[in-house]
Amino acid sequence: MILTLALLAGLVVALLLIGAVEKFRLGLRFTQALLYVPFKLAYRISDNRIRVARKAQVPVIYVISHQSRFEPALMLSLLPDDTLHILDEVSARSPWLEPWRELGRTIAFNAEHVFVSRRLVRVLKGKGRLAVYLPDAVEPDVKTFRLFRAVTRIAMQADARIVPIFVASARSLPVSLTPRDKAPRRWFPRLSISVLEPMTIAELVARNPDQASNTNALFDRVAEARLFGTDLDRGLFLAMRDAADRVGASHTIIEDVISGALSYRKMFIGARVLGRRFEAVTAPGEAVGVMLPNANGVVLSFVGLLSAGRVAAMINYTAGPASVTAAVRTAVIRTVVSSRAFVEKADLADVVAAVEKGGARLLWLEDLRTSVTTLDKLAAALLWRLPLQRQDAAKPGVILFTSGSEGTPKAVVLSQKNLLANAMQAEARITISPADTLLNVLPVFHSFGLTGGTILPLVTGVKLFLYPSPLHYKIIPEIARKVKPTIMFGTDTFLANYARTAKDGDFSSLRFVVAGAEAVKPDTRRVYRERFQAEIIEGFGLTEAAPVVAVNTAIHGRDGTVGRLLPAIRMKLEPVEGINDAGQLWLEGPNMMMGYMTADRPGELQPLTGWHDTGDIVAVDREGFISIRGRAKRFAKIAGEMVSLGAVEMLVQSLWPEERHAAVAVPDKRRGERIVLVTTADDASAEELRQFGKKAGAAELMVPNDIVKVEEIPVLGSGKTDYVSTRKLAIDRLGFGVAA
Repeated sequence: MILTLALLAGLVVALLLIGAVEKFRLGLRFTQALLYVPFKLAYRISDNRIRVARKAQVPVIYVISHQSRFEPALMLSLLPDDTLHILDEVSARSPWLEPWRELGRTIAFNAEHVFVSRRLVRVLKGKGRLAVYLPDAVEPDVKTFRLFRAVTRIAMQADARIVPIFVASARSLPVSLTPRDKAPRRWFPRLSISVLEPMTIAELVARNPDQASNTNALFDRVAEARLFGTDLDRGLFLAMRDAADRVGASHTIIEDVISGALSYRKMFIGARVLGRRFEAVTAPGEAVGVMLPNANGVVLSFVGLLSAGRVAAMINYTAGPASVTAAVRTAVIRTVVSSRAFVEKADLADVVAAVEKGGARLLWLEDLRTSVTTLDKLAAALLWRLPLQRQDAAKPGVILFTSGSEGTPKAVVLSQKNLLANAMQAEARITISPADTLLNVLPVFHSFGLTGGTILPLVTGVKLFLYPSPLHYKIIPEIARKVKPTIMFGTDTFLANYARTAKDGDFSSLRFVVAGAEAVKPDTRRVYRERFQAEIIEGFGLTEAAPVVAVNTAIHGRDGTVGRLLPAIRMKLEPVEGINDAGQLWLEGPNMMMGYMTADRPGELQPLTGWHDTGDIVAVDREGFISIRGRAKRFAKIAGEMVSLGAVEMLVQSLWPEERHAAVAVPDKRRGERIVLVTTADDASAEELRQFGKKAGAAELMVPNDIVKVEEIPVLGSGKTDYVSTRKLAIDRLGFGVAA
């Protein structure tokens, strides 16, 4: 009995001592600190940023993402005690919350009428503080978005600062408000409190003045708090391991048509085995080529390289031998990981020769597998959670090569932080969960296929099904029928071809399809809506941005646009001569590349400093939705007027929707440049196009007089039109004298 009392007394003294430490460390009242201690100890809370919230000048509104029943108790313990907390009815009446409610001021409001009271404005104008708990919704419905509008209106009337607060991993708590299948429960997850700097609505809008909506500025700021709830400095390997901890190491994470399904544990074991082999033949920080199709092997190789502290250089094996040789030399790649079976099946002997011509040797996965011993497997099974080398997210993680759709490809160097930031930016804008299955047919040498189609599911627990080629138009719908994906990535060209061969039920499991790389045609969007009840959400990206820059969402989308900027990305538009309603897009954000490597300076990182010029001409509406007018290089200057070649293609597509078209500009002695239409339409005629353009109200300069008919439009491995080859084809067909 005495021992029990002594233990209890010791426990009480320990709690009092820890409470005293927390009181002075965070500036809390002693009762606040005492009631905070159980949370701190149970959930090992990272709470340094809460000082930002406590020191915010009044008037201030704390906007808290309400993910679980614990947030009100946590915030009542941590925020200044004069804060007025606006609680939902359950939190306002829960008996267990009573001790925490005594710590501050609370009022209960029905969510239907929560922010219409003038009392809240008066509280703020009296140098007060409000804490509002908004439903945790990445894509809020109309009812929830009204709450964002109400908070915005109150903040503007009171000239109050906004401080968003997000408790990372709270969705995994036993008292989470998210359904269990979308957020697997854990008794004691490690929590981290993300708090952003105080800013007024006017200051938020000023960060991206081209997006004039006040409410959207608040919505984006809250999404940023979610983004920075992830420690971007942990790197990709540790972020994947964190995901395994959240959903369980036995959770199936990758699957392909050849080797079947792998759990997180098996994935990490396989990656560690390969990583050991990579360590033996390469140096730390060395660029190691990866030339593999979409299959489990490419994920194991990629994760193995991350673990070993090597840089994965993704080889575009569809680019042709000359481009592959140039890529190997530009990035100074000495070793390329590949598979004999893949090379043989894809008939890539010439690409292998190109790799060797560039100065690299092939490391075959088949040889590595045969060299693995039982001891290797046992060691990997015991140590799978540990990376082979110390992880540094600021160092290069991946080298990708630009598509070369308009010129010579460059090597784009992306840090692990760039890639993780972009994956989590997407996660903060699009609703995904471990209940989803993602079908990725886009190759991993394409930035969209790597970050969106591979890294994003690995760091969020979404099951990933890999298919080796996007060109199997008949097989992919059959795969979708069996796999039942809820999410798919693709380009308009690929999606349109899948729809042509698919049976009505093949894509019925899809919630949405993310499309990028090229504009989505209205007919493609309509087919997926009507036949498969799946929404195509169009996005926009570039390799230099790792790659996603903007995206529509299933709830907040606008047809004909590529959506709104992802959280924490800033943009500015520079004026372009001859274009009045659009500008050239410059970007800045945590996802922007480290820099380029070029053929004339191989292996040398040429760092990006400040803003990046995308070379895209865009228009932005008042809600922040971006419309792509075309590449700066995809405009023709005819008699002093700027004409968008993309707009020409859209005009032609409206006339001949079943065919493929590409508009290119060639020099013209009299008018500077002229537009040539390259098309697969056998019956295309300049006169018919001229009449159609006239009816559509198109300017005469937009209508090409020269038409080149082809069997196929040249395309890159990513599915994009190869404009360099198309322009050369047009010049050859017309005759150099005509084009000169």
